[in-house]
Amino acid sequence: MIDRKRLPMENVKENGTMKNYEVETPKNITIKGILSLLMQSIDEKDDRSAISLGMGDPSTYSCFHTTPIAQQAVVDALQSDKFNGYSPTVGLPQTRRAIADYLSRDLPYKLSSDDVFITSGCTQAIDVALAMLSHPGANILLPRPCFPIYELCAAFRGLEVRHFDLLPEKGWEVDLDAIEVLADQNTVALVIINPGNPCGNVYSYQHLKEIAEMAEKHKILVIADEVYGHLAFGNNPFVPMGVFGSIVPVLTLGSLSKRWIVPGWRLGWFVTTDPSGMFRKPKVVDRIKKYFDILGGPATFIQVCVFLFLFEYTVIPNPPPTFSFSSFHLFPLVQNFVFSG
Repeated sequence: MIDRKRLPMENVKENGTMKNYEVETPKNITIKGILSLLMQSIDEKDDRSAISLGMGDPSTYSCFHTTPIAQQAVVDALQSDKFNGYSPTVGLPQTRRAIADYLSRDLPYKLSSDDVFITSGCTQAIDVALAMLSHPGANILLPRPCFPIYELCAAFRGLEVRHFDLLPEKGWEVDLDAIEVLADQNTVALVIINPGNPCGNVYSYQHLKEIAEMAEKHKILVIADEVYGHLAFGNNPFVPMGVFGSIVPVLTLGSLSKRWIVPGWRLGWFVTTDPSGMFRKPKVVDRIKKYFDILGGPATFIQVCVFLFLFEYTVIPNPPPTFSFSSFHLFPLVQNFVFSG
């Protein structure tokens, strides 16, 4: 029983209910939220099927499949009866090491497993990044247009959102002049989504360097959302933001979801691509680890298969005839067909 005498009067209404339960819900809505509203409006008696164009989930279409290598690895992990228990809250050591080695291939320095934290998809990595940076009065710079989950996470964390435009006439590059105006002493981070979502742009090496230099000028770190990393078609190859980690500290976010066509397996990463060592300070590391102590990461039997995903599936010089490449390799053909006029 609640002792009303021991509760602050402002927390109790006349009818006995607590005001604290009437917290205002953020008005931001995500793509999933919009799709849920649409699906609720479908007449169950209508036999016609609904085609969703709003979610980046290739697995829902019969032409996209992950590799049998990955599927068999999960089966083997389950049948081994060795991976039914809890994993460390920051992720299995071998999983962290595999992701560090994988990302290091595209960087001018080598990441260690201590730089990698395993998350339940990239969405949880986004929430971790914003949770780590939020404090009273802080603001964050988001692109416009942007992946909607950033605004929703910022709203729950009490972070003020300031938008900078992406310039369509320049291939959706960041408006660096806007960054100059928007950033102040309370700005904690600048978010870059590359390859872009929703615009599909891929930033050049030079533009990413300019972004890094602008962030360093204002002493703010960069959150690099690279969940579509290496799914780049056109003139610009994918360049990880971490290449410029010696200029400005970078938090790299990613996952298996898109490139390996397994969004439902919910395995992502939050990585401190920071060769200067700002994120290696004991207090910073301790704060990150303690926050991961309250999170639920991906299933242990999924984590243990990551090495096969990143190395056996991604880099096979002479694949056997039965090997099934990711159907994302067909995207350049589709792109040329759709946009060739």
